Amino acid sequence: MSDFFEKVSSQIDPFKKLASYIPGFSGYVERQNRRDADKLLRDTVARRFEEQWSRATNLQAELVGKGMLTHVDDMEKASLALRTFIDKISGAARGYSGLFDAVKINEKELEAIYQFDAAFFDLGDQIKNALDNVEASLGDEAALPAAIRNITSLARLAVETFERRSEVVTGSR
Repeated sequence: MSDFFEKVSSQIDPFKKLASYIPGFSGYVERQNRRDADKLLRDTVARRFEEQWSRATNLQAELVGKGMLTHVDDMEKASLALRTFIDKISGAARGYSGLFDAVKINEKELEAIYQFDAAFFDLGDQIKNALDNVEASLGDEAALPAAIRNITSLARLAVETFERRSEVVTGSR
């Protein structure tokens, strides 16, 4: 997330830069930049997962087209789990947490938040690979159910990871 924070910080307009010299205002600007960086990060993660959700729905249609109707419901569950995560991460309120309030976050908590953020990108890659596995398993009726269940599990893990991140950020864990 630090890259996103630096990107937002470097784009401060001259008025905000001048106002940052006002006592107390710089803290406001920094919190605002962190909100913007968090939103940018969540939008990026959502876009990556949106690509995988699109692939999952296309695979669903392919299952129907190949007459593999017994697997369509399971693929629908996987797609819904992906959609749930996308909706949660992209629909969270901007600056949705205590991280952006006057509450101090210590280094350990901040490191945990960054680890959760990195986990989202890792989970996105795992889901991409799992979808590749489903595509490869379309000709193998025995392997297909496990491949689909893997996507569902990974998508649910993404939702759980987002909720745990929220707990760390709000200090409610």
